[in-house]
Amino acid sequence: MTTTLAQTVVAGLKARILDGSLGPGVKLPSEAELIEEYGVSRTVVREAVTRLRAEGLVETFQGRGSFVLAVPEPTSFTVEASAIRSQADVLAMVDFRMGIESEAAYLAAARRSPAEAEAVREALEAFTAAGPEEAVEADFAFHRAVAAATGNRFYVDLLDSLGPMMIMLPRTRLPEEFSLTDAAHVERVRREHDNVAAAVIAGDAETARAAMRVHLGNTRRRLR
Repeated sequence: MTTTLAQTVVAGLKARILDGSLGPGVKLPSEAELIEEYGVSRTVVREAVTRLRAEGLVETFQGRGSFVLAVPEPTSFTVEASAIRSQADVLAMVDFRMGIESEAAYLAAARRSPAEAEAVREALEAFTAAGPEEAVEADFAFHRAVAAATGNRFYVDLLDSLGPMMIMLPRTRLPEEFSLTDAAHVERVRREHDNVAAAVIAGDAETARAAMRVHLGNTRRRLR
């Protein structure tokens, strides 16, 4: 519930930043003003500001408040699904993700705020509850939540540039025995996600890095 309310605050402030109502260098409304405007708690407001900071839209200074940054230019890094034509391309994408996301998991565990840890927990729960039709989006949302917990917007930008395609393409090329309806396969993948989430939430950076590497390494082995 807290996360849903925070999303409302984020959406409202983000719209004002993007339309110029809150321009670069302008201080965000105070916590008290945001609490009154949106009818939410202090915890919700702080989570919302944390998310805006992770997206590179605001910067917070101790004792001074949060200030709007210049809206970042859209990322120039993109990978079109049509550019990945072969099994070798899919394996190369998994290798690329392994390097990026293992370090993201390490930083997420080392830096995550309570709100970000909760977002990872909620993303894991959504992934666990997802049916076959929602599985790809839920899987991507989990990996994105880990990236966001680093507090480094470039990890989020990179995953957003890849999009759910980074999950979909490996799945479409898994051997038939690893279909999304195979209970044993689904359980193994969920357990791998559980291990990543548990380490991030616990703040165990080395274990988080290893768990993400094991998860993506197993994905690579399944593809082969």
